[in-house]
Amino acid sequence: MASAKILEQKQNVINEIQSNVKNSTSVVFFDYRGLTVEEVTDLRRKLKEAGASLKVYKNTLTKRALDTLNISLDEHLVGPKAVAFGDDAVAPIKVLADFAKDHKALELKVGIIDGEISDTEVLNKLATIPSREGLLTMLAGGLIGIAKDLSICLDLYGKQLEGNE
Repeated sequence: MASAKILEQKQNVINEIQSNVKNSTSVVFFDYRGLTVEEVTDLRRKLKEAGASLKVYKNTLTKRALDTLNISLDEHLVGPKAVAFGDDAVAPIKVLADFAKDHKALELKVGIIDGEISDTEVLNKLATIPSREGLLTMLAGGLIGIAKDLSICLDLYGKQLEGNE
């Protein structure tokens, strides 16, 4: 039987996982086998820039933490997995998906987005959503188009009124 000190350390890790899952908008589990230390370090840096973090936990401790949160991902937690935690629902997924394009060893497995379990299909769809800045640019472009059309209409209407006088 394990000593009290080891059990306490394991419980601390379980509590950390629970806290990270509760406090994160997105939690993404992915396969990282085959990545070099430099590639993992690069991935950590990119995730940190996006406001996310990368952790590697033992699957048994992860399963225990998720079980206490009533989340069942047992079928996905086979083999070594890394976890990305993020405050933004889409940013960590986009970083991981972009990184996976250049590094075939990285493979998204499953995620918890806003408390909902998401499979790889949903994660891939979320990865294609433009960034917040891109969406705001698209919105601004649409609003400018409406303002432009309105100004043209008002100008034509004003010219029509001048022609009737």
